[in-house]
Formats: sequence, C-alpha cells, structure tokens
Amino acid sequence: MLSPVDTSTLIQFLRNKATQLRIDSILSTTEAGSGHATSSCSAADIMAALFFEVMRYNPKDPKNPASDKFVLSKGHAAPVLYAAWAEAGLFPREELLKLRRLDSNLEGHPTPRLPFVNVPTGSLGQGLPAGLGMALKAKMDKEPFKTYVLMGDGESAEGSVWEAVEMASYYHLDNLCAIIDTNRLGQSQHTMLQHDMAAYERRWAGFGWNVIPVDGHDISALLAAFDRFQKNQGSPTVILAKTLKGKGISFAEDKDGWHGKALKKEEADQAVAELKKQFIPDENFTWQPKKPAPTAKAPAVKGPMPAPGFSKNKPVATREAFADALTAIGQVNPLVVVVDGDVKNSTYTEKFEKKFPERFFEGFIAEQNAVGCAIGMAACGKIAFFSTFACFLTRAADFLRMAAIGRANIKIVGTHAGVSIGEDGASQMGLEDLAMARTLPESVVLYPSDAPSAYAAVRLATDHKGLCYIRTSRPATPIFYDNTETFAIGKCKVARQSDSDKITVVAAGVTFFEALKACEELLKEGIMVRLIDIFSVKPIDAETLIRSGKATNNRILVVEDHYEEGGIGEAVLSAVSSAGIRVEKIAVHEIPHSGKPQELLDKYGLSAPHIKEACKRLI
Repeated sequence: MLSPVDTSTLIQFLRNKATQLRIDSILSTTEAGSGHATSSCSAADIMAALFFEVMRYNPKDPKNPASDKFVLSKGHAAPVLYAAWAEAGLFPREELLKLRRLDSNLEGHPTPRLPFVNVPTGSLGQGLPAGLGMALKAKMDKEPFKTYVLMGDGESAEGSVWEAVEMASYYHLDNLCAIIDTNRLGQSQHTMLQHDMAAYERRWAGFGWNVIPVDGHDISALLAAFDRFQKNQGSPTVILAKTLKGKGISFAEDKDGWHGKALKKEEADQAVAELKKQFIPDENFTWQPKKPAPTAKAPAVKGPMPAPGFSKNKPVATREAFADALTAIGQVNPLVVVVDGDVKNSTYTEKFEKKFPERFFEGFIAEQNAVGCAIGMAACGKIAFFSTFACFLTRAADFLRMAAIGRANIKIVGTHAGVSIGEDGASQMGLEDLAMARTLPESVVLYPSDAPSAYAAVRLATDHKGLCYIRTSRPATPIFYDNTETFAIGKCKVARQSDSDKITVVAAGVTFFEALKACEELLKEGIMVRLIDIFSVKPIDAETLIRSGKATNNRILVVEDHYEEGGIGEAVLSAVSSAGIRVEKIAVHEIPHSGKPQELLDKYGLSAPHIKEACKRLI
C-alpha cells in the first residue's frame, strides 16, 4: 500500500531519489574509471520504489533477520545498490567515491563483506535461486518478510533462472518477487527478446507465476505493481519492468556500446548537470523507513548429537551412514535443513524427510538451483545440506564457487563416488569432485571410509561455519572404527603402523579397505606397511603425513578412486614435497567402463593385488 501521504508528493519524492541514485552511480563509476553506470541507471526507479517505499527494513541495521530481503542478481549494477544504502543513511555518500578501490568493500560486484549483502552476485543467474531459498526459509518458519530479487533481462538466458522459476511455483512462494530490469541491451548486443514484453509475459505465466508488466520508469505504476504482489496469494510474482539502459543520460540512453563503460569526466559532468535539472524539492516531505515486524528468535540447539550405534558385524555404505547422522543431528539442531536432487532414495536423505518433512525440500533434477537455494537458506541462518551423486555436482560448480566467495554455511554431500559404483558406467561416476571441492577457497573436504567416520563427518561439517564437502561411496564397507572413535577436521587417522614399516600407503573410502587387504597380504611376507586413512583431504594433515613418510624411507603410495588430476594424490604431494618425500599415485587414468564394482577396482588398478604389487616395487 502507498504511504498515507499525498500520492503526488510521494511520487515526486521517489523520482528525486531515483535521480539521486543515477547521479551517484555516474559519479562513483567515473571516479573509479570503470563500472556499470548505464545498467545502474536503468534500475534506478525500481530501486527508489523498493528502498524508499516498498521494503520493510532498518537502514541502520541491515542484517536484521526480520527485514525484507533484497538480492541484486544483476550484480554488475552494484553502484545503484551502494547508492541506495548511502541514500538510506547507512554510510556517508562520500564513501561511494571509493567504489572498486582496494581500501573499500564497495567492490565491483557485491559480496557479503558488506553487511547489507546476503549472498554474492555477479555470476548471472544465481540471484533468483538464492532468493528462492530465502523465501522458503520464511515459509518454513512462518516469518512475514518478503524477498525481492532484481534481475537483468540478459540473465534470463541462464538455465538456472528457469530451474528456480519452476521450484518457486511448485512451492507456491507468494512471498517471492522477481523484478526483471528489461533494458533490452546486453554486453555485446541486444538481448534475445529485446522489448518483446508479451513474450516474456507468456513464458513466466507458463510457469505459473503472477506476471505484472509495467513501465519500469513509471514510479506510480511500479508502486501499484508492488502493491499487487503484496496482495497476491498462492504464487510467486514477477514484475516485468520495461526500461531503457542508461536512462537519464541523454547521449547513452538506449544506445548500444555503453555496457560496463564509465563516463569520462566531461561526459559525467554533462549527464549530472542534466539530471540535476529534474529535481523538484519538497521540504515538507519526511521519509520514514518501514520497520520490519518482529520475529521469533532462532531455536536453540537441544543438546549433543546422539552417538552412532553401528555393528562391526554389518557393513554399511557411507552414503547411508551420512543419512543416519543427518537424521540424528536433525533431532538436536533445528537449524539443519536438507535440499535433495531427486535422489533421496539413493542418498538415503528420505530418512531425514520422514522425520522432519517441514525441513526437507525437493529440488528435483536441477543441481544449480538446489545449491543456490541452500545458499539462500544459509544466508538466513539455516545450516543447509544438499546431497546428490558426486558426478552431478560438477554441473553446479559455479554456484559452489560463488558460495565459497560468500562464505556460505552450506554442506554438500556427494554420493556414488568413483568407479566403485559399478554397472551404471562413466557418466554416473564422480571422478572429478575432489578436484572441484579442493579448489574452492576456504572449503573443508572430508572423505570418510566407514560408517562411524561418515557419522563423525556430518557432525564436524554441521559445527563448522563455512562450506564443507563430504564424499561418500555407494558400496557397503566394513566397520573399521569404533563408534566412540574421534575425528577432526585437518587430521587423518593412522590405521596401522609399526617401527618396521617400509612404506606409507594413503587411501580413503573403498580404496582404504583394498589397501588394508594389501597390508595384510604383505604382512604374510614379512613386509610392514603403514596405512593412513586420509579422512580430511582439506585441510590436510601435513604433519602426520611427513612424519610417516620420513619413518618409511621417504616413500608414500596414494590410492584413490578418482582421476589423478586434483585428487588425494596431488593433495598429499603438495603437503609433503618440501620434505623430500617421494609420492606415487594409483588413480583412475582413463574413462571407465561399466562393470561390477570389484571388477572395476581391479581393472583400473585400485584393488588389493595392484596395491600390493606397487608397494613391493617401491620398496
């Protein structure tokens, strides 16, 4: 609803705000010598309406969990976002002139280094999935805040956008509003649909959204559109705002070739002079932000995680032990939520769903959006787990990259890793996932070998503040550790050792048990082998690895069910190379074939006989 003041006065006030946002966007990018002035100008009226009339938030407390959420999916328009917060009074306008400088957090694209940014954006197509997660969180906890996602029309080419559109419709998220800044011009040319607003309308309506076409520079029409969103029930809303790139800059408005180009000093002076003429002061109008409604405090953890109860007489797949642990920790930690990729009956997360259906979300076969959804929920305080087959996570690599940049508190579990999955063949075998997960900045990568260690990995991941990846296997493996065994991030486990060890073997998952068999066979021949279960791939336990390598004639053999590039072998090599320790790697070196798990381990050199042979050769 419009504020209880004279409508014409409010409209002029918001027009003035939009003009100021355009001026600040131009000045900040010109001072920086780079940035997206024209993309900011097309969105200025939308931003003015949102920040100074529509949204409920506290300008002095941007992290207030009760506030409406705003996601700038078109992250290159960061200058107008920063200008809006400066205009709202969070920081002095002068700070805008530090845009893109090393000594300022007003970066080229927004990151959560800033208190008013919930998720990093700039890799297009990720804002709506994150907003979806925020809206789901509000629905789950029955909180009144709304989520607004400002998108560019160019990013509609990203498939992840339509993944989010489908899921938002499926969950009837009437608290989610997408606004498309349809300014027609992309980076290198016009967009596919340009200003064919009817085509956009048909597409979004076809997915079950409440569609509102509007002139994106008509403040009155924008306010009416947001009012319709707030009254709508049962479906998400999209406001299709027809805009002009560079709006307000006479020589650049709706003209190609200006994307990402800051105006030169004389150009900026001309544009600002023209814009200033649009101001119509109204000293009688005083803006008062709409404060958010109070919400309940987040529920507290109820106690320690229940201890596991695995029997040494019954092998258990680490993928199933993961789900057991997830369900157990869900009983004591109400912040834990789960997103699935239509594999809950293979990853066993259906156990969590049966126990906590209100905290389980089916993301279907759309891994990018599922990760983005988890990021959005984590930004609102949840501890979000997403699990799928390890091979399918590579599809979401860019979302994981952005999650790491934003230090998102998400936990990713890849199951069915390696050739040991068997007959499904190479397309289903996760053989690149460790390389991907290890390269994510500040990530934690855990690779449990049996059920108790998988159970512990889930607890450690939940307690850790940040992105964790847990790799699990399909086949059932023996129980090696006691239920009371302790594990730690950054520490491996020395499974076998003696003062007479001739070589150190490092393994994890199914290859740990193959290495264990090889050690037992070598022992019959009087050859002692030190066996390390790596468990924590990142951070890696360099101290233990170096100590073991030095104690075994500077020889380490790594065995992994993963391609050689980027896997455990390279992690171990990086950790011990400065100590002069020789590392040899047994890994998968070709595209695998279908077959039975044990056949495949043998064919690709990962089975006990191959490990035994390699140890004897190295010794």
